Amino acid sequence: MLVLIPQKDRDRKGISHALLTHSRMKMAAGLLLLVCAGAVLYSAQAQDSYDGLPGDYKKGVDLALEKLNTRRHVHNRFRFFKTLGKSEIESGFGGKYVSHHFYLKPTRCAKGSTVWNAQTCPFRNDRPLINCAVCYKSAADQIESFPEPYVHCIQKPRLTEDMRTTRTAHCKKMNYNSGAPTLLAVSMPKH
Repeated sequence: MLVLIPQKDRDRKGISHALLTHSRMKMAAGLLLLVCAGAVLYSAQAQDSYDGLPGDYKKGVDLALEKLNTRRHVHNRFRFFKTLGKSEIESGFGGKYVSHHFYLKPTRCAKGSTVWNAQTCPFRNDRPLINCAVCYKSAADQIESFPEPYVHCIQKPRLTEDMRTTRTAHCKKMNYNSGAPTLLAVSMPKH
């Protein structure tokens, strides 16, 4: 069956189709702009979360980054991404035991690059997060060398339940050996 559409109706349909196509293009451009703005804000939020950490916790993140960057197989810089858990126990005389569990995320900056501030490097989304746990004694905003700070970082998919147990036990032992009043006060959440 053949249906004939009068010329005036064909012209109107062409105009409405063009308007509909133009409207869809504007919506797609708006959506793309929204996604880009969200990505920028997400990156800025990660930077803000590092900047918002108290000094003792920043020092622990910096220590983990320093240890990670000394590994031969690491080729890119990392940035702080997210805190999973943190605690501190006062040890008297201005000292405290700090425990911090967090993620580091790889960036697009090479490890040997001359970027003076790794916090400006854009994140990579094609590599796994690094799951880190650190615990150490801090006094006068400095990490003490005794007891030796504990740093354990591993790719998130490779972290096992045994590793989690070892991390928690090590930090509890550090607090117990020092005579800290609360033996079980430090617990690392499972992530």
